[in-house]
Amino acid sequence: MTTSRSTAKAPKAAYVCDACGHQPPKWLGRCPECGEWGSIIESTVTVAATGRVVSSRMPAEPARPIAQISAAPARAVATGVGELDRVLGGGLVPGAVVLLAGEPGVGKSTLLLDVAQQWAAGAGTPSLVVSGEESVSQVRLRAERLGALHDKLYLASENDLGTVIGHLDAVKPGLLVLDSVQTVSAPGTEGVPGGVTQVRAVTAALVSIAKERGIATVLVGHVTKDGQVAGPRVLEHLVDVVLHFEGDKHSSLRLVRGVKNRFGAADEVGCFEMHEGGITSLPDPSGLFLTRYLEPVPGTCVTVAMEGRRALVTEVQALIGAEVQGSPRRTVSGLDHARLAMVLAVLERRTKQLKLYNREVFAATVGGIRLIEPSADLAMALAVASGGLDLAMAPHLVAIGEVGLTGEIRRVGAVGRRLAEAARLGFKVALVPPGCGPDGTAGVPKSMQVVEVSNLQAALQSAARASAEHGSR
Repeated sequence: MTTSRSTAKAPKAAYVCDACGHQPPKWLGRCPECGEWGSIIESTVTVAATGRVVSSRMPAEPARPIAQISAAPARAVATGVGELDRVLGGGLVPGAVVLLAGEPGVGKSTLLLDVAQQWAAGAGTPSLVVSGEESVSQVRLRAERLGALHDKLYLASENDLGTVIGHLDAVKPGLLVLDSVQTVSAPGTEGVPGGVTQVRAVTAALVSIAKERGIATVLVGHVTKDGQVAGPRVLEHLVDVVLHFEGDKHSSLRLVRGVKNRFGAADEVGCFEMHEGGITSLPDPSGLFLTRYLEPVPGTCVTVAMEGRRALVTEVQALIGAEVQGSPRRTVSGLDHARLAMVLAVLERRTKQLKLYNREVFAATVGGIRLIEPSADLAMALAVASGGLDLAMAPHLVAIGEVGLTGEIRRVGAVGRRLAEAARLGFKVALVPPGCGPDGTAGVPKSMQVVEVSNLQAALQSAARASAEHGSR
C-alpha cells in the first residue's frame, strides 16, 4: 500500500517583531533585539518541501539586445530645485522611487511641497502630495506661506494604500510624494502601520506601481534616535535613491546627503537654507561658514572640508580657558570630540609650547556645519595654538591636513579641489601635507602660495611667519 506525501508541510506558528523584524523562537513580552514592548506578533508560515520543481512560463516581454533598448524613458526630469537636482544627478527619473529620511522638524515636508509645486509648474504633468500625518487644510496653509500654489498640484490626506492607489488612478500624476511611508497601511497585511511587515508591503506595492506607470515617487521616511532609517533594512534596498536630510534645528543650514543613487553619484551633497518664507537652495554656501573680522583675532583658523564632491571653506574657532583644579572641560560644537582630545595631546607633547592639561578648551565651527573628516585636524590644532599663544593667524591663510600621533601631517584627498575653492574666495596661503604642493597635486592655483609642512611644529612656524608678514604690511 502506497501513501502520498504532501508537497508542503503543515503551517506552523512563528513569531516576529513588528518593529525590527527579529524572529524569536517563542513569544516574548519584549523584543530582545530592539527593546520594544508588545511588538512580538504571531504569524503563520508554510515551510515548502525541498526538491520542488518550478515550471517555466512565457515572459510578458522578451529579452532584447541592450543596443536596441532606448534609454529615453529613463532620462532625468529637473525638479526645479537646483540643489536637490544636484544630489539626484540631474533630477527625478520617471518610475524612480526616492526615500527621503530625516529627523522630525528638519524640513522634509517643506522641501517636498516646494518640489511638488515646481514639478507641477514646469514638468507638464500633475503632482500629487499624499499626507498621512496632516490634513489637506494644514498642508494648504504651509503652501500659502511658501507660495506653492498651482492648479496641477493635488493634495490628499490618506492612510490606506488602496485609497492612495485610487488617487493615482484619478489624478494620473507624474510625481507622487507620500508623507510618510510609515503612516500608510496595506489591507490584508499583518502588523500595525509603521511596522516591518506593513512598511515592506506598502513600499513594494508603490515601487511596482511607479515602475509600471512611470511615476516619479518620493517617500518620506522616519529615522531612529541614532539617525538610521526606521523600518526594515530591505526598505533601502527596494528603492532606487536614498537621501538623508540633515540639519541642526538651531541653525538655518540644511544638507541633503545622497546615500544610494542608481542614477548618479552617491556622494553628492545639496545645501539649503531654512527661513521664515520656506527653504531655498544655496549654490554657494561657503560664506555661511566664515566670520569676517575687521582685525585678525586669536583662536581662529580656516580649513576646506569636503561634503561629498563639494569643497566648503570653513572656519574653526577655539577658546582656551583659565587653569582649573581637577579635570578641565573639553567642549566641542560641530567637531569630533575624540579628535579634539587627540589633537590637544599631540600639541602638548610634540610642540613643547603649550600646557593644556589643566586648562579648559572650547572648540566650534561656524554656521552649524559638522566637520568629522581628519583633514580638519591641522586647522583645529592651529586654532587651539593661536588661542593658547594669543597669536592671530593671517586672515588669508588656510590649513589642510590630518595630524598623526607623532605630530606628522598626513595627506588627505581632493587637495586640488580644496585649494581651488580657497583661492576662489581670496585666500593666498595654504598649509598642506608633504606631496600636496604644486609638484605633487594637479590644479594648484597659481595665485596661491602653497607651503608643505611635514609636522605640527613646522606648521606652527609657517603659520607664525605668514601672520608676521601680514602684520608688517
